[in-house]
Amino acid sequence: MTPGNSNLISAADVSGTNVYGADDSKVGAVDRVTIDKQSGKVAYVVMNFGGVLGIGGDERPVPWNTLSYDTNLGGFRTNITEEQLNAAPKVQSGWENDRDWEEQTHRSYGADPYWI
Repeated sequence: MTPGNSNLISAADVSGTNVYGADDSKVGAVDRVTIDKQSGKVAYVVMNFGGVLGIGGDERPVPWNTLSYDTNLGGFRTNITEEQLNAAPKVQSGWENDRDWEEQTHRSYGADPYWI
């Protein structure tokens, strides 16, 4: 991530950033950012988790509003647990256009939908 005091960051710089749980343990890493085309709001980060050295892991879109940047960790902090990640709806073809899938995803993380 680009260091500095700016409140803005490039989506490219978010990719690869680690995500840590409430206990400061690494939960996963950001693979990519998704943005709502109409509102311009960041909707999700697709997060990789599990596996060893990036191999054999899984990925889930995680609502952006479940993350906050922690300058001490140099990464994002979340209260989402690995159990919640495992139980959340898996990425499926067309998930980006499936509001039912999005609603289930937000419910599984206890997060408010970005479109409200």
